[in-house]
Amino acid sequence: MAQSFTPAPWPRKLRSQEWYGGNSRDTIYHRGWLKNQGYPHDLFDGRPIIGIMNTWSELTPCNGHLRELAEKVKAGIWEAGGFPVEVPVFSASENTFRPSAMMFRNLAALSIEETLRGQPIDGCVLMVGCDKTTPSLLMAAASCDVPSIVVTGGPMLNGSFRGERVGSGTHLWKFSEAVKAGEMTQDDFLEAEQSMSRSTGTCNTMGTASTMASMAEALGMALSGNAAIPAVDSRRRVMAQMSGRRIVQMVKDDLKPSDIMTKEAFENAIRTNGAIGGSTNAVVHLLAIAGRMGVDLTLDDWDRCGRDVKTIVNLMPSGAYLMEEFFYAGGLPVVIKRLGESGQLHKEALTVSGQTIWDEVASVRNWNEDVIRPADRALTDQGGIAVLRGNLAPKGAVLKPSAASAHLLTHRGRAVVFEDIDDYKARINDEALDIDETCVMVLKNCGPKGYPGMAEVGNMGLPPKVLRKGVTDMVRISDARMSGTAYGTVVLHTAPEAAAGGPLAVVQSGDMIELDVPNRRLHLDISEAELTARLAAWTPRHEIATSGYAYLHQTHVEGADTGADLDFLKGCRGNAVGRDSH
Repeated sequence: MAQSFTPAPWPRKLRSQEWYGGNSRDTIYHRGWLKNQGYPHDLFDGRPIIGIMNTWSELTPCNGHLRELAEKVKAGIWEAGGFPVEVPVFSASENTFRPSAMMFRNLAALSIEETLRGQPIDGCVLMVGCDKTTPSLLMAAASCDVPSIVVTGGPMLNGSFRGERVGSGTHLWKFSEAVKAGEMTQDDFLEAEQSMSRSTGTCNTMGTASTMASMAEALGMALSGNAAIPAVDSRRRVMAQMSGRRIVQMVKDDLKPSDIMTKEAFENAIRTNGAIGGSTNAVVHLLAIAGRMGVDLTLDDWDRCGRDVKTIVNLMPSGAYLMEEFFYAGGLPVVIKRLGESGQLHKEALTVSGQTIWDEVASVRNWNEDVIRPADRALTDQGGIAVLRGNLAPKGAVLKPSAASAHLLTHRGRAVVFEDIDDYKARINDEALDIDETCVMVLKNCGPKGYPGMAEVGNMGLPPKVLRKGVTDMVRISDARMSGTAYGTVVLHTAPEAAAGGPLAVVQSGDMIELDVPNRRLHLDISEAELTARLAAWTPRHEIATSGYAYLHQTHVEGADTGADLDFLKGCRGNAVGRDSH
């Protein structure tokens, strides 16, 4: 039986109607092919088509449960009168990708951006979890400005080993150092491995995954309470279904990322990051997302907004607890409420709920004041990311005070230089290495161009002969990143990076380096004339790829100080539909 097509009333013409609206040859072509999956004709009547952008992959363990979670999102979309379509997208796994998942964040964002722009999608649900999946999908959504909502997979349950609370990632570093120090056997380490990841979900510490889930909520791009619900908790599935319902109304209201991710929203996120003791990785990710959105966000904003924020969330790696306890205590809404009460929140910032961020949290309660502490019992009074500058980092470097040792925040020491990660691995366990706990470990050529991809190798393990003294921290400086689950007095993201000819490239073993976090200073103690001469004589030691994505990345990636995005992807480019050649 022939069926004519008459779109249902809607406040405005939807993008998907460019593909499916009317009875031309082209629209019949698009509708007809999609109908081979058994969709009834009236689903194309003008209702919103919602893309569920799913980063599920069996090689992305953090996101291994997202296919099941997507079914709850679909249920919510159907209930609200939308048409859900699940779309598998690039999934950059922190656990498996070489040389570094960070190298592929930009590729994922680019591919997902074009998926959004080039397909009949009116709104999208961003299904994320593992470290790089959250920023890459937010970058894509910012680039296209299609109504979008974030649904994270949630953290895994607490680990436990011989009565000790075990945090994924954090205890990996801790136990590894204990083995090198002779305090733990290799067999015990292997036994502990079984306790680190006992359920599906992301890291259960305040690592990068939990940090970026918190950043999505603080930006207003996820429903309130989304960040901390454990992956296996039934309330995670409820959150997914409610998000599915909400995205349909967002499309109806034309509520877009540009309405939500404003400068004020980014400042809220920066302050939230300080309050939770969030990962330094949030710096490069938020800078990149802001760059895609066209928001003027800089490293100086990080220091200005975060400097006076107290870290009140007592979670590893800065504190004692894990994400499970954070959720039971009330989660991120309690933290955001505290910021609002202390005058450190832009209360009128809009969220995906259609309400302001303050309206979302004004009535929440704290159920455990040891997990989410009052201001007078904060873990640290200066919880924000410290941005350091000086002749060693003209464009800036970052340090996480809440994860650092207080006695090392002001330090002067002799440099012990490793030219790249291979040099470090070859020499760090050598008993003849001329190093002690007063030295400053310097790692070069591990930035966005140099590694390539800016790997998480900045938290260099200490030499065994130092660990055997009972020393657990030293000042470390690099152009690399650090895992959000790691800790220590670690200076990261030094810009310009060594591979781009920054001053870090010409540091020599034996040079004296001064770190002064209170005054935000990082200084190489040589004369300006000597530094100029060394830089003039410097030649690159890393190779640029000649083909493939590695070539594209190395030739176009920007520095960590602006988010390490590709230079041709800045700004919101919109979602205009191109030609239809059928």
